Amino acid sequence: MSTMNISLPDALKSFVDEQVSQRGYGTSSEYVRELIRKDQDRQRLRHLLLEGAASAPAAPADDNYFEALRNRVRNAKA
Repeated sequence: MSTMNISLPDALKSFVDEQVSQRGYGTSSEYVRELIRKDQDRQRLRHLLLEGAASAPAAPADDNYFEALRNRVRNAKA
């Protein structure tokens, strides 16, 4: 694992320390890693949403679509 040093103003360091103690993180590094993972997830989701918005429309989501979806779920359980 690599090391990265980050300089924070006192107010932000206090905030991080408070989050670590209140939210059960062992260290400030754990807290920052969690923030980075959440940001990665957010960016992936944004990419997928934009990709979906740019794609051609699929079949309409009407009653037939949802009935077919329910049938797929029922058949997958069997």
